[in-house]
Amino acid sequence: MAREPKQYEDDDGRTVCDMDVEGMPWHDKRVRREERQRARAELMERAARGEALTRKETIRYTFYAVLGALAAAGFVGGGLVLFIFIFWLIWKLKNGT
Repeated sequence: MAREPKQYEDDDGRTVCDMDVEGMPWHDKRVRREERQRARAELMERAARGEALTRKETIRYTFYAVLGALAAAGFVGGGLVLFIFIFWLIWKLKNGT
């Protein structure tokens, strides 16, 4: 659910300066979205024809897979360390050390 823009009493709706400048990251997101969709469609089309990925694509997908696995392992490892630390504190308080 999108929020409606805030309305001010002194706002008459006129634009003083257009901030949609070419070259800025926020400029015309539609073009970048269409380029990404076109690249994905091309990749899916090549996969449907049975063509292999290029070397660059293989490296990129392998990197992201390894990065995702490392992130998941980091979360699990961090949770385990936190779990052990909390129970160590409970043990320490129980024994009065």
